[in-house]
Amino acid sequence: MATKTEVKETYYESIIKQGYSRRDFMKFATYITAYMGLSNSMVGQVAKSLESTYRLPVIWEHFQECTCCSESFIRSNHPIVADIILDKISLDYTLTLMAASGHQAEAAKHATMEKYKGEYILCVEGSVPMGADGNYCCIAGRSAKDQLLEAAEGAKAIIAWGSCASNGCVQAAKPNPTNATPIHKIIKNKPIIRVPGCPPIGEVMAGVIVHVVAFGRLPELDRLGRPKAFYAKRVHDSCYRRPYYDAGLFAESFDDQNAKDGYCLYKLGCKGPMTYNACGTIKWNNGVSYPIQSGHGCIGCSEANFWDNGPFYERLTNVPGFTIENNADKIGKVAAGALAGGIALHAVAANVSKRKELKDRTSRGKSNLDNLDS
Repeated sequence: MATKTEVKETYYESIIKQGYSRRDFMKFATYITAYMGLSNSMVGQVAKSLESTYRLPVIWEHFQECTCCSESFIRSNHPIVADIILDKISLDYTLTLMAASGHQAEAAKHATMEKYKGEYILCVEGSVPMGADGNYCCIAGRSAKDQLLEAAEGAKAIIAWGSCASNGCVQAAKPNPTNATPIHKIIKNKPIIRVPGCPPIGEVMAGVIVHVVAFGRLPELDRLGRPKAFYAKRVHDSCYRRPYYDAGLFAESFDDQNAKDGYCLYKLGCKGPMTYNACGTIKWNNGVSYPIQSGHGCIGCSEANFWDNGPFYERLTNVPGFTIENNADKIGKVAAGALAGGIALHAVAANVSKRKELKDRTSRGKSNLDNLDS
């Protein structure tokens, strides 16, 4: 169980105590500032906050989930994230990582809730089963709902890790036998940060925590409660295969030559055009790759109801903001000869659009010159 003295240790003190140098610390501050989408000028503020801010007491609850969020977090590609941030915030209570168990674990949690009421952060991994009076998920003889309500009462804020806690995820897939429910539909009186993904990226999780630590407030959220720094753009927008999509060049199967040449995976069911996440920029496994780069289309795991949003290997149609989807859908149902026609049509449409834009620019330029002459 964490003591009062341990909690009063700053993040910087704990980092140095673990054998890291001042240089390592500044590298981490720069690294995490960039991931949070902040400018270089903010590195100093992040570093100063970590130097002067005491460790945040954190209670990390686990309900209906597979623990992939914790697994993702401890495998972050920066050692300070795993060795310092996770270690120093979650010794208070986390079922899968703390040394204590049983009555000792529960005692540690309740001690934190009492000593730091209104100060601690509640992290929740997993959905809450509301069916059968909560009997699908009991911890220490109590339902997940009861445990959640108790832990949330004295929390300063709540972070819903992963799609299970944010959206219900696989457990909530039809017919949802346990009535799996995301956290924001149960807790209505606390600020909640939703960090969806199955699992979310470890560096995204670290960035959310460091933002709360460094600035003393929640990061800027979108209308769904997700941090804009990580969920403002679609996977499609940062995908290195995007030029092939725009050119109408698609893989027809996972093992054809088009797939080997790196063509767009949209026709194989990739959900990148409707999925908001930072996979294409931050990536996974020490920044090595992400599903699309590994040859598999995005399944949209950070979007609500992704498990029920149609088969993973069938392409979407009528996605707002695009014109190629319907064409591609028709192309897939006719002979290969029509494929070339569809691609040519797409190219002609793009060319017409560019000509119109050029004409508009020319007109605006002439108008500006006329104004200058007058």
